[in-house]
Amino acid sequence: MSLSWKQAVRDFGTYLSLEKSLSGNSISAYTGDVLKLMDYFQLHHPARMPAEVTYDDLRDFLAWYGSGTHSARSQSRTVSGIRSFFSFLLVEEEISENPAAMIESPKTVLKLPEVLTVHEIDKMISEIDLSRPEGHRNRAIIETLYGCGLRVSELLNLRFTDIHYGEGYISVSGKGSKQRLVPISNRALKEIDIYKTWRSRLPLIHDQNIVFLGRRGRKLSRAMIFTIIKDLASRAGITKKVSPHTFRHSFATHLIEGGADLRAVQEMLGHESILTTEIYTHIDRSYLRDSLLMFHPRA
Repeated sequence: MSLSWKQAVRDFGTYLSLEKSLSGNSISAYTGDVLKLMDYFQLHHPARMPAEVTYDDLRDFLAWYGSGTHSARSQSRTVSGIRSFFSFLLVEEEISENPAAMIESPKTVLKLPEVLTVHEIDKMISEIDLSRPEGHRNRAIIETLYGCGLRVSELLNLRFTDIHYGEGYISVSGKGSKQRLVPISNRALKEIDIYKTWRSRLPLIHDQNIVFLGRRGRKLSRAMIFTIIKDLASRAGITKKVSPHTFRHSFATHLIEGGADLRAVQEMLGHESILTTEIYTHIDRSYLRDSLLMFHPRA
């Protein structure tokens, strides 16, 4: 009997979790892409099961989906999820050919991430009120985000046992629970040590190993980090759209502009593909031209 859409989506989610070790957010995104496809078939071809879908069916779906308000980036994301779904069905031998193998993603315009200058980052740090109990914590947060290029989830889950003071590294658990070592600056380590004094005065600590805590001794939320950063950006008079991820973009951009090897930056960011890291070479190419003018014999 052919696998139903609902069962196929459930099995796909289990596969992504157990076989691919993806995070809950990634699994929700991939299964969400397939649910869009399921909704289309239930509306237009209710009798058609996943194993019966053809290449022409998928082209019709993309034409229907693309006729709405979805951006090219959103459409491209959905195509990626659908490709993964049919690859899973192929692995499970539910299908003998992958109908999504030749489906092309819509062309997307390269959207470069927002980046802060070193001066803007210093201005934000200078706006932190160190007379407030959480001042040194917030300073340590900014220095760690910018100094290590962490994702916000990686910052929130950072533990004291992950910090190797003697070697100047931190152990980071990234996407898919993949571990990597990232250098940490003496400045960030110093700010963490200063913050530890305030932290030790909390009346109750629920997890002694988690580095960054709120006033009630619990791990901070993503929303709290966003609030801290948006408030500092506003105080510093920065009109750019700033989020915790902006510090990760700035970390990578400043390294590459300074001449760091792309592979080294890829390793520090925890990117599976170097193509993801290459976006930072598009942000400011002026240093490339300067290098050509300085070193090429025909310049």
